[in-house]
Amino acid sequence: MADDKHSQAELPRVRVDLTGQVAIVTGASQGIGRAIAETLAANGATVALVARSAGKLAEVAAAIRAAGGVAEEFPCDVSKSADVQAVVEAIHAKLGRLDILVNNAGVTRDTLLPRMSDEEWDEVITTNLRGPFLFMRAASRPMMQQRYGRIVNVASVSGLIGNPGQSNYSASKAGLVGLTRTVAKELAGRKITVNAVAPGFIASDMTAALGPALLDEVKKRVPAKRLGEAREIAEAVLFLVAPTSGYITAQVLTIDGGLIG
Repeated sequence: MADDKHSQAELPRVRVDLTGQVAIVTGASQGIGRAIAETLAANGATVALVARSAGKLAEVAAAIRAAGGVAEEFPCDVSKSADVQAVVEAIHAKLGRLDILVNNAGVTRDTLLPRMSDEEWDEVITTNLRGPFLFMRAASRPMMQQRYGRIVNVASVSGLIGNPGQSNYSASKAGLVGLTRTVAKELAGRKITVNAVAPGFIASDMTAALGPALLDEVKKRVPAKRLGEAREIAEAVLFLVAPTSGYITAQVLTIDGGLIG
């Protein structure tokens, strides 16, 4: 949670009417992905939840339904081409359309370059870069037929400035930025926008594992003097997928409390 005087949870929520729209969110079982899925559902979208863990997806779906939203679970390994194509086709067939794609699924396997194994490099690149490519390729087809779509890729400030011990992760996120900008130009004529968000240090299980001392040092580096919240990333995504955001494409929205300026 934020450590400023007023919690972000107390502030007014961003509202966008997504009634009748269908959204895919990958990596929806926890953290930022879950926050995005819940936010889109709270604003009227039917959300297709994608992740490897069927059990965790069921928990998220139940929470969304309990809050009055609509969600369906679609377990999938985002790195496997045939699985991604099949799940996008299944979502489109079951829910009738596809308006929004949020590529959030990602992994880290941090270590310094001299000690990084081939497997640690390949797993991160495959999940973080190949996965979004596969989903964008599959989702772009129904979106082009509709002549409407919103795609948001969750990148990272690590892909913009680099981060020691994360050569694989930083490379995957830098690649995702390039992929975003290129696909945006390819699809703009079909009224499909493609943008990215680049979070900085966000409160999560991953950052909590750093320990209090290191987290204090992180907060000192951030001009806002706090960690971000998953909700803040989710509401930035909500803005980018809004019907009114149709002239915003090929952009990277950095959400880092001023870290990289």
